[in-house]
Amino acid sequence: METLLEAALRLGRGETSSQELVRASLDRVAEREEELHAFLTLLPESAIEEAQASDRRRAAGQAMSVFDGIPWSAKDNLLTEGVRTTAASRILGDYLPPYSATAVGRIEAQGAVLLGKTNLDEFAMGSSTEYSAFGPSRNPVDPTRVPGGSSGGSAVAVAAGMCHFALGSETGGSVRQPAAFCGVVGVKPSYGRVSRYGLIAFASSLDQIGTLTRDVRDAAALLGVIAGGDPMDQTASTAPAQDYLAAAREGGKGLTFGVPPEYLGEGVAPEVRAEVERAAGLLERHGLTRRDVSLPHTPYALDAYYIIAPAEASSNLARFDGMRYGPRADAQDLAEAYRRSRGQGFGPEVKRRILLGTYVLSAGYYDTYYLQAQRLRTLLRDEFLQAFRDVDVLLTPTTPTTAFRLGENTQDPLAMYMADTLTIPANLAGLPAISVPGRPVGGLPVGLQLMAAPLREDLMFRVAATLEEVAAR
Repeated sequence: METLLEAALRLGRGETSSQELVRASLDRVAEREEELHAFLTLLPESAIEEAQASDRRRAAGQAMSVFDGIPWSAKDNLLTEGVRTTAASRILGDYLPPYSATAVGRIEAQGAVLLGKTNLDEFAMGSSTEYSAFGPSRNPVDPTRVPGGSSGGSAVAVAAGMCHFALGSETGGSVRQPAAFCGVVGVKPSYGRVSRYGLIAFASSLDQIGTLTRDVRDAAALLGVIAGGDPMDQTASTAPAQDYLAAAREGGKGLTFGVPPEYLGEGVAPEVRAEVERAAGLLERHGLTRRDVSLPHTPYALDAYYIIAPAEASSNLARFDGMRYGPRADAQDLAEAYRRSRGQGFGPEVKRRILLGTYVLSAGYYDTYYLQAQRLRTLLRDEFLQAFRDVDVLLTPTTPTTAFRLGENTQDPLAMYMADTLTIPANLAGLPAISVPGRPVGGLPVGLQLMAAPLREDLMFRVAATLEEVAAR
């Protein structure tokens, strides 16, 4: 399957055109979209027009970048000016944003061609893309299984060859987990490395825009485009973006890594554990050094996350009330209008998390739950920072198991939440993390996760490139 950079090279040589790439992507969508449901909004007419404009620029020697003319897609919680953006919720079913997210604008400024907006769990709250108000997506490797979530549509679009790259978003693993389930590369940058401006908020201290690509070098090149400060987002880091592609090309030889035992314990399938150990051995044979590390507070990360994230969601989603956003239900008074509008507009998982978040923030429970969770978050971050004094990166599974079957966990929220148990710690600590495909198990993809210290994406990409080279063999 052709990568972003391979397609860009062919475009630069005149061996193909943007129109040919876009039409091939649209043909692939026509072939598999009905089965996989990757998209909520498709833009075939504007995509062809943008491709024609790109070809004219190249013919005139005025290509905007290597990305010029490459088809891509965006998760439908990223604002796109004038293009419907729903967050997979009925309460935003007809919303047309007046501006685009910063990350979207930076890609558009490179000349890439937006193919459409991808499916997700409603308001990014889920781990399977089954909680979309517009129907679930399916895994392209095995359509009886979930693609992961919440960025499931973006992962499906890339894995199924519908586009060359996609943007997703992360709050607790929503890029890396579907990347692992679908067999593509998923990157969650450090918190603040990419502007959140224009991302529909779930939990603001955890949310981060990430990338889904076909290989590590594509991911490195793409992060280089969207990373950097932004006056519209005061949480965005002002540290200049590095040359991540050069780091990926350098490789990981000479670096050190650790495999924390807490990520290989109860709940991790034996075949997934074995794949991580196999990958660790391969890294050692290719010039990296393994050192012992431990992160004893990791088992409590899931508990802290499901206090902090719902608490922030209950605040962020208060604006979706049927007055400023979404359809307004008929009612006798204002309170009833709020209840009916939100009751009809939100799905069951969003309601569950809003109720949980409101509870943990309420009088008498704030200190017991929310404050304790924040203290644990600080302990976890400190443990990571201590570990990164001894190693450059950490190697773990991305997910405890391979992709589960559609409907398997929808009636058991705890089982669904456990799918993110190995990805959540990086979000709580604000670390960069990447999922790289390992060797499939039983015909299903397995994700290998690397984490690095904050703003050390360069080290992460160096090791990821080596891991990609050796692990899928």
